[in-house]
Amino acid sequence: MGQNATDRRLLVWIALGIVYVVWGSTYLGIAVAVETIPPMYSGAMRFVAAGVLLGAFLVARRGTAVFRMTRREFVGAAVVGLLLLTFGNGLLAVAEQHISTGLAALLVASVPLWLVVFRFAVRDRPKVLTLAGVLVGLGGVAALSLTGGGGASSTIGIIVVLFGSLSWAVGSFLSSRISMPSNPFAASTVEMLVGGVGLLLLGTATGEHLDLAQISGRSWVGLVYLILVGSLVGFTSFVWLLGNAPISLVSTYAYVNPAVAVALGALVLSEPVTPRILIGGLVILVGVALVISTERKGPQRVSEDLDGGGDVPLGVGRGQEP
Repeated sequence: MGQNATDRRLLVWIALGIVYVVWGSTYLGIAVAVETIPPMYSGAMRFVAAGVLLGAFLVARRGTAVFRMTRREFVGAAVVGLLLLTFGNGLLAVAEQHISTGLAALLVASVPLWLVVFRFAVRDRPKVLTLAGVLVGLGGVAALSLTGGGGASSTIGIIVVLFGSLSWAVGSFLSSRISMPSNPFAASTVEMLVGGVGLLLLGTATGEHLDLAQISGRSWVGLVYLILVGSLVGFTSFVWLLGNAPISLVSTYAYVNPAVAVALGALVLSEPVTPRILIGGLVILVGVALVISTERKGPQRVSEDLDGGGDVPLGVGRGQEP
């Protein structure tokens, strides 16, 4: 019994480490992929491929029954996919053409703060300390935005990433309040496929052109990393954690991912880390940490493997995987 508990704790920390590093590194992966792949098309390729792989694995393990869902559940997952991936992730990729990966990650870290604002708007009164954390965090967002963050940032990139973060927050908020497929992996498959198709259509509508001959080997590596490691390994680790660890622990990814992204951007891409970015980012992370620490919830009931069909309230502690 004691050995099983020890093994479980070890697995929790391994999975948490994966989410910390993998999701923090996807900002770097996006930046490398969009060097020679149009941002919307790179997202379309990533999420359609990841959705097909995840869907095929689910069917192989559990058969087509895993995708039994009502029309309302399918529409719910499709809407969430458009908000999270087409607009949320798509705008992030566009923004990373203008601002550093570290600054983008710090601004995306504001998503938990927007979720609290939405709760307040529907008269779900958060705790006083939670509101204090929101004010502190949004103050950091304002500081980074108004000062331009310093270094290689631009006003356009900051505005775009903030709109993307807002779309992600709306999608996360709605996902716990509308009908969704009961199996979280099936729901995510629908989200990735619909979100990927949405990115393809949006990219075409905005005039993106894909020339496979112009894509560098470096961008291909970045894209494959995003598909296999970012979307599949990172996501499955996150969902496993929801069922096996307190949400207060799992949610710490929200302020660890930006730190990983800033470090990798500086080490791999030689991005400048200015005092303004450090101070503004620290203020944001303090606000997010305060929100998470005062909004503790018990662990969510999720199956320990892909054979389960447990229901996951995807809007609660949902990861903003970039």
